[in-house]
Amino acid sequence: MNDELLLLRAKAIRLAIFDVDGVLTDGRLYFLADGSEFKTFNTLDGLGIKMLINSGVRTAIISGRTTPVVERRARNLGIQHLYQGREDKLAVLDELLAELGLDYEQVAYLGDDLPDLPVIRRVGLGMAVASADSFVRCHAHGVTQARGGEGAAREFCELILQAQGNLEAAQAAYL
Repeated sequence: MNDELLLLRAKAIRLAIFDVDGVLTDGRLYFLADGSEFKTFNTLDGLGIKMLINSGVRTAIISGRTTPVVERRARNLGIQHLYQGREDKLAVLDELLAELGLDYEQVAYLGDDLPDLPVIRRVGLGMAVASADSFVRCHAHGVTQARGGEGAAREFCELILQAQGNLEAAQAAYL
């Protein structure tokens, strides 16, 4: 899909949803000897999400895994809706849309693997990160240039901000 069509789809977005592993992180799972887990997140992605929230777009995370680290990251960024341990992401999407009174066309989703595909195919703007599974990339509306955990979420956020005419104002706030 070309950039013009992506921008057209992004203009209608009122809710942006992110997967975690492979999207907000590089996809690696780190376990310590005591069984605890840690993840690394990209600060560029975090600021992109904050800019999106400040522009009035709601945000959510839907992850098949459950970890306190993701809850902490979501809280730090101000992400309004967090769903962990939910492998049927399409069911979560339907719950969320009913709660918020939104349509599929008003939702953007960024994912990387097969469990994300039903949502990517259903929403108005379904995107994959550059490091996503090749089958997922083929079925997404667009693919970021950046890999998961390396600025892909920032790129996704800036696409939405640009389409809605809010990118320059978001950046100008730091001048």
